[in-house]
Amino acid sequence: MEGLKEALKYLADMGANSEKTEVIEICGKTYANRKLERYDTSKKACAMKTKTLSSLVEYMERCSSEFPERQMIVHVEDPKTVVLKSGLDAERERESLMIVSAETSEFRFDSWYDQERFMIELQANFQKTDDLDLILKAAGNIDKKNSQAYSDDGISQVATMTVGVATKADVIVPNPVRLTPYRTFQEIEQPSSDFVFRIGNENEPTFKLVEAQNGIWKNEAIERIKSYIRTALEKFPDDLREQIIVIG
Repeated sequence: MEGLKEALKYLADMGANSEKTEVIEICGKTYANRKLERYDTSKKACAMKTKTLSSLVEYMERCSSEFPERQMIVHVEDPKTVVLKSGLDAERERESLMIVSAETSEFRFDSWYDQERFMIELQANFQKTDDLDLILKAAGNIDKKNSQAYSDDGISQVATMTVGVATKADVIVPNPVRLTPYRTFQEIEQPSSDFVFRIGNENEPTFKLVEAQNGIWKNEAIERIKSYIRTALEKFPDDLREQIIVIG
């Protein structure tokens, strides 16, 4: 029994010691072995989450009294995300008041689609353009592999389609194609960019689109978002407008 008491006491002491916070100094900097929470500062607000740029503009216009007494920053992080942040506080930290996330198309670039799904996704996730019509025509008229012939030089493809004994004209697949997917906020004009259109070498028709400009469209989208917000700010009172900075 004596050994059991000692073992229990040893375990109790270990538990008590594990709850103690140790503060040590290394190279002139102070560290603690446990996470500590400060109580001498006010807590930061939980950022509201919305989906549209108009909601951000409305909040800035109608709820400016909630702003900290310092400059606010509208940070366009990428074509799908805009964050309203405060300037630096006494602790050199920023507070996020609103996060706006765009709802965009779910088209999977550089992924193969079967014929029916590809046709549906193109019409649902892209603005109508002449190049989109060409792709829809090409994709919609290709039949099974055993009733067509392909020519592919790595840049453009030619597909010869036949139905029964009647032969259709060859369809030259254009590359690159200029398309306009829905991939940023709906309030701004969607940026267009080049894509490579490919037909799969399978028994059943398959298709994919590959981005061809290394994301250049993103800079264009960010500039359009900034322009939208700055135009909206022109209607604000001077003192409020001067308090808000737009960056991206």
